[in-house]
Parts: sequence; structure tokens; C-alpha cells
Amino acid sequence: MTFRAFISVDVEATPKLSELEERLRGSDAPLKLVDLENIHLTLKFLGETDEALIDDIVKAMTLSIENIEPFTMEMKGTGAFPNLNYMKVIWVGLENADALVTIAKRLDRELTKLGFKREKRVFHPHITMARVKGARKKNTLAQVINEHKDETFGSQKVECIRLKKSVLSREGPTYTTVEEVKFS
Repeated sequence: MTFRAFISVDVEATPKLSELEERLRGSDAPLKLVDLENIHLTLKFLGETDEALIDDIVKAMTLSIENIEPFTMEMKGTGAFPNLNYMKVIWVGLENADALVTIAKRLDRELTKLGFKREKRVFHPHITMARVKGARKKNTLAQVINEHKDETFGSQKVECIRLKKSVLSREGPTYTTVEEVKFS
């Protein structure tokens, strides 16, 4: 059996993130907002994954966090990928998250050995808040992003990474934790 999988750090929604979500919703732009209960930081998207690989994936996860201590990341600033003129993803930035860059690089290296594709893009720690589905109201959306570009949305202690299962439906994705690997 296979399942749609990714490795992530779960993020607890803060009141400030909730306020940002409301502002984005109020922009009337064509957006697919991420449900606040599903907010996370993806370290590695695996796609369709054979359940027989779970133990090996957990070993790769364990190697990726070697010598990394729990830390607190700051959720700060907003932006869009690839840029404000051509928005596909609206994000909240992360500060004090260098350990996540290290983990993502290690995960990529270890999971390539299991047959997963190497990432082509450089990893930038961020939380996806919405996917942009068209150019309508682009200026309004850019204004909301600019108004929050220096805002702090809260902080969170990071103590583990999780292998997640994603089930897609019309109502949106449902994520469940398959395995959790705690920092030392």
C-alpha cells in the first residue's frame, strides 16, 4: 500500500496568524487558504510512498536531526513566491530557523538514497498561508502582504519532526501523523 506523505514541523496557529488569514480572506482574491488546523512547515514532500519504507524513512529522519537541540523559531513577516508581481504562494517567514535548513538538507540527502527525488530549489523556511489561484485583486493582496511584512506572528518551540500522511478530499486535505522523531 502507498500513501501521500511529507515530513514536517507542525505549527500551532496563533491569534496573529488567524488575523492574517481573515485579512487574506477579506481581500476577495482567488485564494485557497490553508486551514489553520493544518498549518505546518514542510521539510520534504515525499509524494506517493510505499508503507514498507516507513522504517527507513524514520531512520533518515533520525539522522537528519542528529546533534540538533530543541529551539524556538519566530514567525515573522509575509511575502509571496515567486514574487509580489506573480504570486503563487503567500507565506509567513521564519527567523531563528537555521536548524530547519540543516534538517531539510540532511533529509534530502538521506531520502535520495531511498529513491526519493532530490530537491531542485533551495529550502527557505516558511509557513504557507494560501495558494493564489489567479491574478484578480492582485493589488489588494499585495497591499495586505506589505502591511504585514514586518509583523511578528508569534514563536514556537520546535522539538520534533513528523512523517505525515495526507488524504485529499473536496473539503481539503486531512493530515495525520504516521511517525514522530524527537530532538535529543
